[in-house]
Amino acid sequence: MDGGWLYAVGDCNGRALLTHMGKYQGRLAADVIGGKDVADVADQGIVPRVTFTDPQVCAVGLTEAQAREQGIHVQMVTYGTGDVPGAYTLGKDIRGTSQLVVDESRRVIVGATFTGPGLQELLHSATVAIVSGVSVDRLWHAVPSFPTVSEVWLHLLEAYGL
Repeated sequence: MDGGWLYAVGDCNGRALLTHMGKYQGRLAADVIGGKDVADVADQGIVPRVTFTDPQVCAVGLTEAQAREQGIHVQMVTYGTGDVPGAYTLGKDIRGTSQLVVDESRRVIVGATFTGPGLQELLHSATVAIVSGVSVDRLWHAVPSFPTVSEVWLHLLEAYGL
């Protein structure tokens, strides 16, 4: 920040009132104070969020409505999380929904939502895909181990049309 000397991280800056985002902001502040240029890589708009209810609700990036408000032409892709063979590893009769918001012009994921038990672990892979801008065509070749609930990624990409 040009001429900046005061850095606010965590809840006091009012940006993303989540512990993991405060930790991220602290790392960014330390990088800037240490002389690193983070302007091209820092993106606090991609906020992973988990509501630890039963079932859990996890999301990262844009919702369909937010993407459309930004003028992004999106395709929504939905698949039943409990419908993948590896879902049994989480327990019996797993229910939930996995959903991707895909930017059609760039063919990248701009948002993801997962509902179901223990699905917070799927959120990081979605965050990595969004932050790095990996195309859905390339994600098709990211093979999930079997049997795991992460197989839902292949089913979502198949539903997308790959």
